[in-house]
Amino acid sequence: MRRTLALAACLCFAVADAPAAAEREVPGWQAYQQGDYAEARKAFEAAAQKGDRVALFNLGMMYWHGEGVTPDKPRAIGLIRRSADLGSPRAQHAMGLLYETGEGVAKSQGEASAWFEKAARQGYTDAQVSIATQYYLGRGVKQDYSAAARWYREAAVAGDVGAQYLLASLYEHGDGVTQDYTEAMHWYDLAAQQGDVAAVFKSREMAQKMRGTP
Repeated sequence: MRRTLALAACLCFAVADAPAAAEREVPGWQAYQQGDYAEARKAFEAAAQKGDRVALFNLGMMYWHGEGVTPDKPRAIGLIRRSADLGSPRAQHAMGLLYETGEGVAKSQGEASAWFEKAARQGYTDAQVSIATQYYLGRGVKQDYSAAARWYREAAVAGDVGAQYLLASLYEHGDGVTQDYTEAMHWYDLAAQQGDVAAVFKSREMAQKMRGTP
């Protein structure tokens, strides 16, 4: 699986690996892990010049963090955008986060949603959660609980604990789906098994509701 750097400033960019469709490890990753930023940058630049979308993203991250280079967010964003335009789901999600917060770009929930959905359609779990939330809130897209439920389900099936909890809540209340306590309890249980404390209590609450006890 190819490796990409993670962005973390005022934004919370995901650290998870790219989807299963990811390719080989990008040149320069080993050097980066060893702290040899000069060698990593050189390798990333060489691959980026050949249109390698992962190398473009990684190089962008180095400029974002100022690792082995002078921090340069405009240049970083340009590299991330090129990676996103080449189809990198991680970069597409990153662009969505930038537009969502207005970090280095003109804030636009519409643009954020468009980028989130592109990445979500490639199976990128964090983007699926992001676009689901946009639909749930009606932020940058028309409010649509059914669409929110569909994307939360995609992320929940992939194992995202937050999505599992939120999907359970949708089933509990019948928002965007047919109200179904059994389904709600199923997803609360899965979230609880991953250590979500609130889900533990909600699962017990659902069990009481299903028994008809107070």
